[in-house]
Amino acid sequence: MFFAVLGPGFITANVDNDAGGILTYSQAGAQYGYHLLWTMLPITLALIVVQEMCARMGVVTGKGLSDLIREEFGLRMTFFLMVLLVVVNFGNVIAEFSGIAGSVQLFGVSKYISVPICALAVWALVVKGNYKSVEKIFLVASLFYICYIVAGVLAQPNWHTALVETVKIPGRAVWSDHNYVYMVIGVIGTTITPWMQFYLQSSIVEKGISIKQYKASRLDVIVGSFFTDIVAWFIIVACAATLWTHGMRDIKVPSDAAQAMRPLAGDFAYILFAAGLFNASFFAASVLPISTAYSVCEGLGFESGVDKKFSQAPFFYWLYTLLIVAGAAVVLIPNFPLVTMTILSQVLNGVLLPFVLYFMLKLVNNKALMGRHTNSTWFNVVAWATTVIVIGLTVVMLWQQLHAVGKS
Repeated sequence: MFFAVLGPGFITANVDNDAGGILTYSQAGAQYGYHLLWTMLPITLALIVVQEMCARMGVVTGKGLSDLIREEFGLRMTFFLMVLLVVVNFGNVIAEFSGIAGSVQLFGVSKYISVPICALAVWALVVKGNYKSVEKIFLVASLFYICYIVAGVLAQPNWHTALVETVKIPGRAVWSDHNYVYMVIGVIGTTITPWMQFYLQSSIVEKGISIKQYKASRLDVIVGSFFTDIVAWFIIVACAATLWTHGMRDIKVPSDAAQAMRPLAGDFAYILFAAGLFNASFFAASVLPISTAYSVCEGLGFESGVDKKFSQAPFFYWLYTLLIVAGAAVVLIPNFPLVTMTILSQVLNGVLLPFVLYFMLKLVNNKALMGRHTNSTWFNVVAWATTVIVIGLTVVMLWQQLHAVGKS
């Protein structure tokens, strides 16, 4: 049963380790060594809680998240949310193609060759495939994140220190360091993003997972959350053991981490880190446009689905195509401020996230909608606490980023 429903939860969680996530984890390891590994435990709990609610709504209602928001909160609110989601996800798509360009340039290939080829491959993957074939490819791509686990081992970290720092809460003194607080917020804030909730629920609906398969679907979410955060743990460890140990703290784009790691951990670790970045960016560049197309079509009442032909769901496929073409084109513009755009995409994620979490919690606790599958009291306590913490951290992160932009 588990292998029958494996896919949506595992894929969604792993795509979260995209170019922006890899950059954040690499910076955490390079700037603070092993001292941010403790964040992985609350991150995993938060991810499981939020993703499980989405999975449960999908199997109980048979509808996507944007579809439910339209039915319960009206078309006007849904339209506003969808416009914001398209803008946010477009910024994320640009960041992913930027990651593709940076990773392939490490192997001496120009972005003017790699980006158009990858954009065409991403487009053909969905337009010419069906749900089962696309999901299998995404599952294989998820497994390629093992590259980062191997790279972490090759970096020869201090395993005792790494394990201790994972379960050790830092002392009060570190919280007076504003940069440390900012990095904590960044590491936690990169975990739960708006597009993930829409994509997970839509995938469960399209796959046709029923309430009888709910336990297996929940296991899919839990396994995916653990796997993706184990990968994140090893990215931090790899950069801590190499870059932080040798005083190399300045990482501006994800490919910087691989480049700086080469003389310290060897060619094999460098190749694995760079290959992992390419896989993560290509993977996310495939999923993010699909997620956006799913969400907008469901929210506004258009036909959608990878199993449908172009003629059956034209708006779905045209929106998917537009996001890919425009995202790739922006990356090819000479001297375009890609780092600034990556930061902006994270800011926009933060603006949208509180709305999405609020709607999710209102929906999952609606007895008329969910029946006996609403949150239990204790699950609500954890879910609302997670939501409040994530929103609070997001607000602080937004303030920090806007303050930094104002100074510059």
